Amino acid sequence: MKRLVRRPATTASLALALALAQGAPAARALDLGILDPFNLFGPSEEEKAAAELPDPVRYEVTINVSPDEAGLQDTMEAASSLKADEDDPVSGSLGLLAKARNDRRRLVGTLYENARYDGLVTIRIEGRDIADLAPDATFDTSRPVPVTIDVTPGPLFQIGTVRLDANGVPLDPATYELTPGSSAESVRILQIENRIVQDLRNEGRPFVAVTRRDVVADSATRRIDIAIDLSPGDTIPFGQTFVTGNERMDPGFVAYMTGIRPGDTYSPAALDKARERLRKLNVFSTATIREADAQAADGTLPIQVTVAERPRRVFGAGATFSNTDGAGANAYWEHRNLFGRAESLRLEGSVSRIGANTLSDTGRETDGFDYKASAVFRKPGVLGPDSVYVGSITGLSEQPLAYDRQSIAVSNGVEYRIDERQQVVVNVVAEYETVGNYLGEDEFLLASVPVTYTYDARDNQLNPTSGFLAKLYAEPTYEIEDGIPFIKARGDVSAYLALDERDRFVLAGRVGYGVIAGADLGDVPTDRRFFAGGGGSVRGYVFQSIGPYYPPIALPGTDPDFVNTPIGGLSVFEASAELRFNVTDKIQIVPFVDAGTVGDDFAPDFGALKIGAGIGARYLTSFGPIRVDVGIPLDPGPRDGSFQIYAGIGQAF
Repeated sequence: MKRLVRRPATTASLALALALAQGAPAARALDLGILDPFNLFGPSEEEKAAAELPDPVRYEVTINVSPDEAGLQDTMEAASSLKADEDDPVSGSLGLLAKARNDRRRLVGTLYENARYDGLVTIRIEGRDIADLAPDATFDTSRPVPVTIDVTPGPLFQIGTVRLDANGVPLDPATYELTPGSSAESVRILQIENRIVQDLRNEGRPFVAVTRRDVVADSATRRIDIAIDLSPGDTIPFGQTFVTGNERMDPGFVAYMTGIRPGDTYSPAALDKARERLRKLNVFSTATIREADAQAADGTLPIQVTVAERPRRVFGAGATFSNTDGAGANAYWEHRNLFGRAESLRLEGSVSRIGANTLSDTGRETDGFDYKASAVFRKPGVLGPDSVYVGSITGLSEQPLAYDRQSIAVSNGVEYRIDERQQVVVNVVAEYETVGNYLGEDEFLLASVPVTYTYDARDNQLNPTSGFLAKLYAEPTYEIEDGIPFIKARGDVSAYLALDERDRFVLAGRVGYGVIAGADLGDVPTDRRFFAGGGGSVRGYVFQSIGPYYPPIALPGTDPDFVNTPIGGLSVFEASAELRFNVTDKIQIVPFVDAGTVGDDFAPDFGALKIGAGIGARYLTSFGPIRVDVGIPLDPGPRDGSFQIYAGIGQAF
């Protein structure tokens, strides 16, 4: 029988081998210095390292796995550091011997990871077994030194007897799928042990310890017998939260925003959630939370929060360009921490539609540019750590395809996160606006209560490969001037499915439906109606270009600038499908099809369904995909061009 003992992952010999195994020999290259600032003609970094390596030794590796079962040849070659670094020389015979001995440990560990505990790994240098070589052995380094690795995998082992004990209380191995006859891969056994420890910690026991571990391989039965004893410790309540590293931030507020309340039972999940809350405050460059190493005198477990604050003031600018809507620019200034409790104030202004009239011959004549200015104040923690008050004032002047609009709006609301997946946003909005269409210009005074509910079950918000996202939106509105109430509602669902294990092919789909109830189309301000078309809707079509058009000619008493323009509708339907294909780890190609229609009743007009198709590219970054899409309208209307180009950050949906 063979007793397996866990060893440290890094040993002195491994450190020595890594220290010596650097570089590659190379001929001296001409150093052009300042004449070649980008080092186009000089030696590479690898060549420089090789030139500095003392006594460089090259070698050649041959790996033989016999018998080669279940693709073990490829597995062992992938695990071998000798094979991976074959193009890089080592320093002297000592460096080669140290690297070979370390590689043997790696390969034996790889056999254990594949449940083969009777395997044999023999490494020979110049035909000599490294187990018989003295530390000062030398080799013929006048040519690449031959290294041969022979692997006899041995039989597969399975789990035999299992005993799990927590202070005299037996744990059921079946709960962890650690049953006789199951896989005995070493990595799986360690993962299960970690799961047991984590489950006990999740019960409120921060001081779980493995006190005894016996893992015995029986060659006669090809079984692994396991005995693990644990000391779970007591359930312990949270104690006081201490905050360090803060400068302007109120430490009491930081402790409050963690959501960790003294007296609550210890929970690793609570610590994870506290870290996420502090991250979302947007005032810390780093925020670490850890429990104390021991209980306080009162039996509670103190929590230590260490933070580093970001610069309080920040400003930025950006630019946009569209082949139909012209150019645009925006700038903002933000104070992240006004009064020491993560209150933020953001001032932002933008101008757009610069040159729109000269770029597009399918739009309508507009007068000047579009402008927008806003001030947004955010205050976290108003209804508990998971809430944020948001107040804003926004003024704008815009001239999209369907209307002219000038508006000033004041909003007050709360964002509240119910749990990790659910969030609700409620606002109270007062708005004064003037809206012009083919009938002329009207004034409106509107009071509304927009409510948004979001359920986010995606595996990744920036680039999802599985799960779904659902949004429900309702906006009851009262038009004060004419005393007209109406409600605008919409639901959207996006879903994602990986078609292979490596997530190289991902199928993404989206469907949305919206309706306006309580008023006729003519009583609803044009800007509150539904439109379709554009980058966030049906790509290939101009923004707002899908839907009913009116009037066909300039009627008496109407504004001739709005001849044959969309008038919007009381309902909308949109759908999209994408196949996201990863060409490389960074580049993604995305063919897509979008469809949408707008109707003047509760049911959209599917007889007027518009379809757009195209292809896009994504460059995947840590802050989200950089997106470029080219869409073509398959049934263009009078205001559509032959194609549209869209660019942005993030997936289309």
